[in-house]
Amino acid sequence: MKQYLEKYLQKMGVEYTQAQINQFELYHQMLAEWNQKINLTAITEPDEVALKHFADCIYGIDKIPHGASVIDVGSGAGFPGVPLKIMRPDISVLLLDSLNKRILFLNELISALKLDGIKAVHSRAEDGAKAELREGFDVATARAVANLNVLSEYCMPYVKIGGIFLAYKGSAGLDEVANAEGAIKKLGGGNIKTDTYTLVDSDITHTLVTVHKNATTPKKYPRNPGHISKNPLA
Repeated sequence: MKQYLEKYLQKMGVEYTQAQINQFELYHQMLAEWNQKINLTAITEPDEVALKHFADCIYGIDKIPHGASVIDVGSGAGFPGVPLKIMRPDISVLLLDSLNKRILFLNELISALKLDGIKAVHSRAEDGAKAELREGFDVATARAVANLNVLSEYCMPYVKIGGIFLAYKGSAGLDEVANAEGAIKKLGGGNIKTDTYTLVDSDITHTLVTVHKNATTPKKYPRNPGHISKNPLA
């Protein structure tokens, strides 16, 4: 896996240390081991993990301010939160997931990688945003969780005024933005920026969506999970 990731990072123009590459190698090993016990990812080949998981997550590192507090909503196997933390030791990261089995994996991973300033919390996204975590982060991020109009309601309540919501989206990202503009505005979002990129050595196109938060999210959001998914904000 190492040689693939190093090749991709070099082509992306991303600086890295050998210690970081070693952390990603261990990450891949643990991902493969735990994937035999719980469903973490359908992507398992070393070159694909290096490109479609690790390198893809790293595309967002320059969007995050120095020393930022970051919450990764619906973190799953740790994407994008763990790769971001490996590459950006200056940030603090909270990994939020609703499945306790994944939290167990994330805790083992954090310990094995010897990462400081990162922890995993077991909670549904809509529950955490109604408690002490509300509007407590400079950045909320998520990858492969839900359509943007739904995802915005899960993530925007975590973001401080002046912070950003960073969404990793696939090839339909621009269409999702068009359908989510009204929801984002209701949730306190302002300027929306999109960056479309093609993963190196591939024809896979993804979009990073950056939403700046300029107003407090109304207390009625997030709604109960059934309402969020069945009746997305217009």
